[in-house]
Amino acid sequence: MYAIVDIETTGGHAAGHRITEIAIYHHDGHSITDQYRSLINPGRTIPYFITGLTGINYEMVKEAPAFKDIARELHGWLEGRVFVAHNAHFDYSFLKKEFEDVGIPWNSKKLCTVRLARKIIPGLHSYGLGRLAESLGIKITDRHRAGGDAFATAKIFDLLLKRDNSGVIEKSLKRNSGETILPPNLPHQEFNLLPAKAGVYYFLDAHGQVIYVGKAVNIKKRMIGHFTGEAREWNRSNIRNEIHHITYELTGSELIALIFESQEIRRLWPKYNLAQKYKTEEWGIYDYEDRNGYLRFCVNLVSKGTNPPITFSSKGDAWNFWWEKVKEFELCPKLSGLQLAKGLCFSFQSGTCHGACQGVESAKKYNKRAQKAVDSFYGKGDSLAIIGQGRTHNENSIVLVEEGNFFGFGYFDKHEQIRDLETARNFVKPGKENRTVQNLVNSFLVNPKSAEVLVF
Repeated sequence: MYAIVDIETTGGHAAGHRITEIAIYHHDGHSITDQYRSLINPGRTIPYFITGLTGINYEMVKEAPAFKDIARELHGWLEGRVFVAHNAHFDYSFLKKEFEDVGIPWNSKKLCTVRLARKIIPGLHSYGLGRLAESLGIKITDRHRAGGDAFATAKIFDLLLKRDNSGVIEKSLKRNSGETILPPNLPHQEFNLLPAKAGVYYFLDAHGQVIYVGKAVNIKKRMIGHFTGEAREWNRSNIRNEIHHITYELTGSELIALIFESQEIRRLWPKYNLAQKYKTEEWGIYDYEDRNGYLRFCVNLVSKGTNPPITFSSKGDAWNFWWEKVKEFELCPKLSGLQLAKGLCFSFQSGTCHGACQGVESAKKYNKRAQKAVDSFYGKGDSLAIIGQGRTHNENSIVLVEEGNFFGFGYFDKHEQIRDLETARNFVKPGKENRTVQNLVNSFLVNPKSAEVLVF
């Protein structure tokens, strides 16, 4: 009926690590009925700090079977049983990944003894395996080894079954209850109250400190993506255990969510927002003169020490922007770095290129238009308002750009009308511009989607 599992691994997340040991205890709802244990050769070295924690080194596992060698056997031990583990998501995600890698489909109902213990035995100081076992008078004889930890989990589960007078376990097993995908310390009611709307969300630890900031078009859906076994971003096993609360701010539009997320990361510097703590990926349009005197261009990653005329947050946005300029100034796509295929220029063959790539048009004549294209990057940009969905049905959102630079964002009633720049400023709170925010705005304007763009 139940398969109570514990694994040891080479690291903290299933996407980049492997299992080194597994133990399974069968439980029929009354007592333990059978057990299975095995070391597993992960096919890679075991980090020293993992050996220090578990005592398992590569010498111990080099003669052990690989997962693929015992996968069918393990599947037999798990199939048709409810999967039970302490911090169940961790063990489940590793096993699911290992089964996927060898082509064996496996899905199971899951129970987490951390979450169950919090509900059935509330008020304890700690629900970590060691402290919980100690509180319940259970001695772990082989801590941080799969056999010892799985046996302790089985004993804990046995007590939880006996003390579950309000049907907590049965409720947790109901389809779509959400209990088995949530971080163990996150109250289920907080998850239920999350909106299916665009905004910025915050993960808080036990002390109320923000440890991660994210944005989403649909916050509720994004949370499910974070916490299911299919998620591959960041070191989920660590952050999951630290999440005690989730708060959020609605933004209405996706663009404001992107801008606000960037600003909040720089204001709070959460420890799990690694991407924006360091230089984020930027794509720029570079110009140079070839040996024949023609001004040429390329779209490339922005490297240290370079200063391209304009930058974007993605390669696609940079390419789309540059294509529009190439068409506007009648430049050659091949000399502009947009036709990478060898051979004749496609646009010259169709008549839209004047022939600079073939030497038909002189460098002097061609370069005049090319320089105008470059100058258009540096010149004063448009002042405009990007009008989008508000936080409620009765309001719109606004992102204001003055002379090509991000000014700020805000909200206004749908009955209000924005006729000029001065009116727009009344609804906008000035924001601190940074390179990332400007890139986001540049990228959005390449494809404004359903937003309305008012140019002043």
